[in-house]
Amino acid sequence: METAALIVVLVIALALFFDFTNGFHDTANAMATPIATGALKPKVAVLLAASLNLVGAFLSTEVSKTISHGIIREDQIEPLAFLPIIFAGLIGAITWNMLTWLLGLPSSSSHALFGGLIGATLVGATASAIDFGMVLSKVVLPALIAPFTAGVIAFLATRLAYAMTRRYDNKPDGRDGFRWGQIFTSSLVALAHGTNDAQKTMGVITLALIMAGWQSGAHADPQLWVILACALTIALGTYMGGWRIIRTLGKGLTDVKPAQGFSAETSTAATILASSALGFALSTTQVASGSVIGSGLGRRGSKVRWRTVGRIAVGWVLTLPASAAVGAFAALLVVWFGGAGIVIDAVLAVAIIVGLFLRSRRTHVDSSNAMSEVADSGLAVKVKRNPPPTRRQRAILRAERAQQKADRSKERAKSTAPGGKKPAAAKPPSEKPSPGTSTVEKAGAEKTGER
Repeated sequence: METAALIVVLVIALALFFDFTNGFHDTANAMATPIATGALKPKVAVLLAASLNLVGAFLSTEVSKTISHGIIREDQIEPLAFLPIIFAGLIGAITWNMLTWLLGLPSSSSHALFGGLIGATLVGATASAIDFGMVLSKVVLPALIAPFTAGVIAFLATRLAYAMTRRYDNKPDGRDGFRWGQIFTSSLVALAHGTNDAQKTMGVITLALIMAGWQSGAHADPQLWVILACALTIALGTYMGGWRIIRTLGKGLTDVKPAQGFSAETSTAATILASSALGFALSTTQVASGSVIGSGLGRRGSKVRWRTVGRIAVGWVLTLPASAAVGAFAALLVVWFGGAGIVIDAVLAVAIIVGLFLRSRRTHVDSSNAMSEVADSGLAVKVKRNPPPTRRQRAILRAERAQQKADRSKERAKSTAPGGKKPAAAKPPSEKPSPGTSTVEKAGAEKTGER
């Protein structure tokens, strides 16, 4: 029994450290765009995000129930044998979180956790102990649908924002007011992050308590001290700020302007809050990334850096299998060496964490250099002096040229016909529209590039 108690303590400690990494890994989800646009100062942004993460952790427990009573069928596993499996799964999740943080990749902490638990369960128990139907419906499908949905919403919101403020075109700081709106929307994202991500660690700890017999399996809700511990830990991690990932989301995907940031954060918050209410263990990172990409596509003239998008997408694909592989290896050590395997896992976990942290110090990124420059709204729309014709204008030009060609053909036919009259003198160019300026100018649809 003393051994089981020790393992439970180790699991709780490791789970809280995962919660800490989740906090600084996902700070960028809420605060990358307001920092990039200058809506909030970096230190103020992370402090605000930490406070709202703390509050959000107390608002719902639906996602926690998905973790503790959904992914793993705890009734099919020997309780004391499952505690080391949870420990091994957390090692897989933390390893992936630390690695992607070092690389500046906004990957999913949620999927790292699921992958670690699944891989460890496959090795330490049996495949039947995993509810793959729940994994598909609550994890995999939301991971595929949510980023796309958030991107579409952000795209439409960005289009709408620029359409509604079109009167500011070509005026200095015409859309600078969106920075004030970003303070509200980014706060909403931070609150939503607390309602979703903090609960995942609550679910893991609750699952460990159930396995150890310290909590009844009939009660899925986490205990108050679990909620409080997880809320404080994720808030502390958020305040530390994952500046590498903030840099990637703030300016690595696209140059974010205030109207874009407002639209992206609105989309992110709406998607996460809806998923939390439905109990979907959603990746807030994927939702935030999809929203930033959608807002970049929604602003005409902006450029989405698809190479960076590709790197992030590869990270998304590898998250589940990579963390599962590490979790499986850690569980294998427990299967081979028993209690000594847990000690080996603990030593390896500390070595990995310290090693990756020391490696990060070689290229230090903090609040002072995460954003080398802050977006300036400048002119709401930069209008080119001689813009190329739009598709509609080109169609009008073709129609005019075809009509002029037909008129000239008729004139030639009349002049060459027997007994035909000499054609009248052509009107001066000033009286007849020229192909390049007449109807096109009246169309008034100049092609513009927005900043």
